[in-house]
Amino acid sequence: MPDKNRISVVLATAIGLGAIIGAGIFVLSGTAIALAGRNALIAFLLVGIVALIVGFELSELGSIMPKASGGAYSYTYKAFGSELGFMTGILLYFSYATSISVVALGFGSYLASILGIGAAAYPIIFAISLIFALAIVNIFGIRKAAKLDFGLVVIKIAILAIFIGFAFVVAFSARQPLINLSSIQPSSSGLGAILAASVVIFFAYTGFQTISTLTNKIKGGGSGATKAIIASIIISIVLYVLVTFGLMLLLPAGLYKISADPLSFALKTSNAPYWIFMLVGIGALIATASATLADMLSSSRMLHQMSSDKLLPRFIGLYDRKRDAATNGVILSAVVGVIMLFSGNIYVIAAIANFGLLFSYLMTSFAVLHFRKRKAAPGFKTPLYPYLPVIAIIALMVFLIGLPKEALLIGVVLIISLIIVYYTLREYEDKKVVRIKLFR
Repeated sequence: MPDKNRISVVLATAIGLGAIIGAGIFVLSGTAIALAGRNALIAFLLVGIVALIVGFELSELGSIMPKASGGAYSYTYKAFGSELGFMTGILLYFSYATSISVVALGFGSYLASILGIGAAAYPIIFAISLIFALAIVNIFGIRKAAKLDFGLVVIKIAILAIFIGFAFVVAFSARQPLINLSSIQPSSSGLGAILAASVVIFFAYTGFQTISTLTNKIKGGGSGATKAIIASIIISIVLYVLVTFGLMLLLPAGLYKISADPLSFALKTSNAPYWIFMLVGIGALIATASATLADMLSSSRMLHQMSSDKLLPRFIGLYDRKRDAATNGVILSAVVGVIMLFSGNIYVIAAIANFGLLFSYLMTSFAVLHFRKRKAAPGFKTPLYPYLPVIAIIALMVFLIGLPKEALLIGVVLIISLIIVYYTLREYEDKKVVRIKLFR
C-alpha cells in the first residue's frame, strides 16, 4: 500500500483512544466505583498495568506479522493452527460485536439524560439508531472513519479535562475536600470487590487491540503500531485515574450504581451548573459514538481476515477495495450489536464481551512464548521476557475466573458450540486427522 494511503501513528492512536475512552470513562467508571468503592482506583491501575503488558505482546506479534489484520486471532492462528485460531477468532469477533452494544447503550443513556427522558426504552432506541448510523460511516471506508475518530478524540479529551478541573475546584473549595473518600462501604472492600471491578475495567481498556488489526495500514507497520498501542494505553491510564478520582470527589462512592451514564449522574446529583452538565453530556455522546465506530471497524475486519484464511465463507468477509471496507462484516456486526442490547444491563453486557477478549489475550501471551521459542525476529520485543508474559497469563486467568456466571455460561456454551461446528466442518471436508505425541 502506498505510504500516502496509510494511517499515521497519531490517527492510529486516536482509533485506539476512541475505543478505550468511550467504553471506559464515560460508561463503566461508575459501575467500577459501585463495585469497589474507592478501591476502583487500585483496580484501574492494576488493570492498566496488565493491559500495558498485553499491549507490549501485541506490539511484538504485530512486528512479526505486520500484514496480519486480525489482531489476536491472526497471531493465534499463525502460532497454533486453525482449531485454536477458529475459536479465538469467533470469540473475539463476538466480543467486539457485543462491545458495540455496551458503548451504544452508553450513548443512548447519556442522550436520554440530556433530553430529560426517564423511560427505560429510550436509551435502547437511541443506541439502535447510533449503531445503524455508524454502520453507514464504516462502509464509507477506513481512512474516512479514522479521520473522523481523530477529531472526536481531541474534543472529548478536552471535555474530560474540563470535568476533571471542575471536580477538583468544587472539592477543594470545600472545607473538607476529601470527605467523600474518607469512608468506604464494607461491601466494596477487599480483594473480591477489586477483582469484580477489574473484570469490568479490563473491558474498558481493550480498545488498543483495534490498532493491532490495522498494523499493515499504519505508517511504519509494526513499529508504528507499537507506538500507537503504548501511547493509547498510557494516556488512558492517566485519564481513567483522574476521572475516577474526580467522580469520587463530587459524590461519595456509596452513591454510585451500575449505570451507563455515571458522569451525568454525578453532575446532576451534585447540583453542578447546567452548562457543564450539558458539555460533559455532549462529550459523552461524542466519546461513545467514536468507541462504537472503532469496535464496528475492528469486528468487521476480523470477519474479513477469517474469511481470507478460509475459516469462514467468502461472502461473510466480502471486501470493497474501492471503499476499503468489509461491507458484509459491518452489516453483520451492526445486527449482532443490536441483538445484544437486550441481553441485560450494562454490567452483564460488558462481562459477556469480556470473555472473548480475555481468552484472546490469553492466547496472545502464549503466542509470544511460542514465537520466542522458535527464534522469531520481532522488530519490537516485550521487555522482561519471559516474566511479563507469565504475569499476563496468570492475571488473565484470574480475570476469567472472576467473570460473573452469566458471562462464564455464555462463554462455555460458545466454546463447546465452536468445537462442534469446527469438527463437523472438518469431517465434512474430509480433512486428515493430525495426531501428535505430547510425551516421549
